[in-house]
Amino acid sequence: MPAVTSALLWTLIFVDPLIILSTIVCATISVIASFFEKHGTIQTAMARLWARSLLKIAGVQVKVEGLEKIRPGRPYVFVSNHLSYMDTPVVLANIPVNFRFMAKSGLFQIPFLGTHLERAGHIPVVLDDPRKSIRALTLGAEVIRKLGISVLIFPEGGRSITGILQPFKEGAAYVAIKAGVEIVPLALVGTRNVLAMGEATFHRARVTVCIADPMPTEGLSLRDRHEMTDKAREQIVRMLATGS
Repeated sequence: MPAVTSALLWTLIFVDPLIILSTIVCATISVIASFFEKHGTIQTAMARLWARSLLKIAGVQVKVEGLEKIRPGRPYVFVSNHLSYMDTPVVLANIPVNFRFMAKSGLFQIPFLGTHLERAGHIPVVLDDPRKSIRALTLGAEVIRKLGISVLIFPEGGRSITGILQPFKEGAAYVAIKAGVEIVPLALVGTRNVLAMGEATFHRARVTVCIADPMPTEGLSLRDRHEMTDKAREQIVRMLATGS
């Protein structure tokens, strides 16, 4: 599924076979369903089932604050801090919005997993090629406009090794402004306690998902993306500090 790399998959085989079993079963059903449905309903359901199973197996309890700020059926660009491989399952399982993820292109090259990502409509991003990155961001905006589907981006560009929030890249603001949708900052608190970067052992923990007020982009141009990026990061910094 979206947040699992090949290295993690091999780790999970030895850490908890139930997680790898859930990943294989849900991904298989998702890939098969992609050949028979156009709207991705079954694929979304399988992604949520997979996410919930991982949280249950790992013993993770999640509290969501601010869910009422999200309007059903409305597309957004969600931006979040990134601390753990468990970040994506936490978001998938607890925010009832149809997502597509902008993920590192290397994930799409992994056998089987890459097929799932491609068939599910997730968007590969080549981080070290500016032209290809811009094409990916433009595609993300098109997906939002044409399909009315939200996009989730981790603007730090990868997991934080230390747990300290890193500088944000401007891709999320670029997509939101180009698509004409609101940016919703998310703060994930506690996922690093479940599975920190470099660890292979799950720990039972409580996780909080804090949702900020949507930030409008109406009337903005791409020249405003730096300011919007800073504002989104400031919101996440505040929520991480207060836990709400």
